[in-house]
Amino acid sequence: MAVEVSNKQIILKGYVKGEAKESDMECRTTTVKLEVPAGSDAVVVKNLYLACDPFLRARMIDYEGNYVDAFTPGAPMAGYGVGRVLDSGNPKFKKGDLIWGITGWEEYSIITQFHDHLHKIEHTDVPISYYAGILSMVGLTAYVGLYEIGRPKKGETVFVSSAFGAVGQLVGQFAKLVGCHVVGSAGSKQKVDLLKSKYGFDDAFNYKEEKDLNATLKRYFPNGIDIYFENVGGKMLDAVLLNMKVHGRIIGCGMISQYNNLDKPEGVHNLILIINKRLRFEGFLLADHYDLYPKFLETALQYIREGKISYAEDFSDGIESAPRALVEFLSGKSMGKKVIVVSKE
Repeated sequence: MAVEVSNKQIILKGYVKGEAKESDMECRTTTVKLEVPAGSDAVVVKNLYLACDPFLRARMIDYEGNYVDAFTPGAPMAGYGVGRVLDSGNPKFKKGDLIWGITGWEEYSIITQFHDHLHKIEHTDVPISYYAGILSMVGLTAYVGLYEIGRPKKGETVFVSSAFGAVGQLVGQFAKLVGCHVVGSAGSKQKVDLLKSKYGFDDAFNYKEEKDLNATLKRYFPNGIDIYFENVGGKMLDAVLLNMKVHGRIIGCGMISQYNNLDKPEGVHNLILIINKRLRFEGFLLADHYDLYPKFLETALQYIREGKISYAEDFSDGIESAPRALVEFLSGKSMGKKVIVVSKE
């Protein structure tokens, strides 16, 4: 007979306009049977860690041009996480396996789709929570964006906006390993200092203290920018276009400054420079690059084991903390990869 247990879930109450608030979400308790239905290829998972990622904000709106499906109001939210398999009807997974991938924002999930987005964790000599960040979507995003699209060369200049974010930190470190000169922007003096002292950036600045971003970038890149890793959009992108070198590359990863006003997005005025400077501006979605995960994992694990990259996590305890954790993350208050600890087993 299947065991039935209580299951706390994080529910989106309705589509969000403006900045996300804790009150846009709620924690409710229901029950779930920890058994795969007969004939199903579902996987029953006990969630251990849930990741706060920018795309979750995009899923909280009903936007025609969105790159991800919107959440259904009144239903559990979902995102990347780490869990342990309790029961499986899928031959790829067995009871006891540790997995990472798309799972529900809840204590227990019955995963009936996204099986291609589920990965068995084979290497446990690093913290398991890393598979909610550096060894999952976050790390793969940095790897694909910089190496596959940016294609950096030794001696080139690289600018990373939102550089203290989990992706930005890794992009900067990956670029330094190639031999690039790397500068990042962040939103506080503490973050700027850590980018230079802990994460190895050659320099960094607090964009909130800069009145003229064009002049700021000219100060840090007197000879121009070869590669821009774009996480912000808006005024930052406009200033960057003025400072790109001819034949520079812009990697379109995110535009977090626009997520709260997609109904009236901020305009960019210097787009003609894409032509004049013969720039390559390429956006990407991770879903198109999952085939690179084994190559990325081998590289990232080696860097971690050799101490070549630094990585910080900012934990929130308990599924009940998820709404506050997500809001703190979206407002830039995290001091590392924001991870919700659902269970320590």
